[in-house]
Amino acid sequence: MVKFLIIRFSSIGDIVLTTTVIRCLKQQVEDAEIHFVTKKEYGFILENNPFVDKVHLLENNLNELIRTLKYEHFDHIIDLHKNLRSSRVKSKLSLPAFTFNKLNYKKWLLVNFKINKMPDLHIVDRYLETVKVFDIQNDGKGLDYFIPSEDEIKPEEIHASLAKGYVAIAIGGQWFTKQLPAEKLVSIIEKIKFPVVLLGGKEDMEKAAYCKEKLPKIIDLTGKLNLNASASMVKQANIVITHDTGLMHIAAAFGKKIVSIWGNTVPEFGMYPYFPGIPSIISQVNDLKCRPCTKIGFRSCPKKHFNCMNKQNEDVIIEFVDKNYTT
Repeated sequence: MVKFLIIRFSSIGDIVLTTTVIRCLKQQVEDAEIHFVTKKEYGFILENNPFVDKVHLLENNLNELIRTLKYEHFDHIIDLHKNLRSSRVKSKLSLPAFTFNKLNYKKWLLVNFKINKMPDLHIVDRYLETVKVFDIQNDGKGLDYFIPSEDEIKPEEIHASLAKGYVAIAIGGQWFTKQLPAEKLVSIIEKIKFPVVLLGGKEDMEKAAYCKEKLPKIIDLTGKLNLNASASMVKQANIVITHDTGLMHIAAAFGKKIVSIWGNTVPEFGMYPYFPGIPSIISQVNDLKCRPCTKIGFRSCPKKHFNCMNKQNEDVIIEFVDKNYTT
């Protein structure tokens, strides 16, 4: 048996992006046993993954977690996070470790000087490079997301209009500058001819309520579903419109047709939808000198105009939906 510990503490999308490595290690290394360590609030993402043998959760005490991990007697550590906590785990366990290169300097160049030295390679393929010493090959199966049966949703039971299909819109994002303004969102939705479902967390409810007030036809599920149930709605959607966020990667795992909308971040960072359905498109405002303004996000637009979202081409989005919506 070869025992691996994969480290990725957060967040939703980043953890989903590790699932290709998990599956390939499990299926391509003989007698591989895969353990995964992450923060407690994200453990549920991996609990139903058949390629993960055990999930270890970081709560508040890293030293306690490290003591637990020492008893597992791992053979190799795969560090797909590369931060101070993961470095401490590696140091204390003193095992052969293979660490993902985050290319922070190249990201810094792209953000601050708009000099693109990033490789033309998705982050999933860069994750796979981290384990190439084990002769791992990309199996071409994309990402994984496994929904427990108790979280599977029947859309028609939510609203009869969803029985024949719908467009799912993931309206949230970890940062304000990754999200369409509410007014822009309404302007897009009112042009969509098909049923629309809004998905997001409790933090998105205010924006969803604004949209619902303007367009009563919307079915608002923000704050009403856990992530697995939201994933179930994404899985059954005809088309998914999403920001650069976790549900975007979950939609890609299900091979959905995706309109991914990009604001302050750019696909060149390597985190665009991986193996989405065909066709899918990336919607972004090109030739903005201020973009990308950060590799993560801001609470407000540093330039105050927020053109990366306000100038999104609605016609391109609507044309895609009209052309590719199939029941």
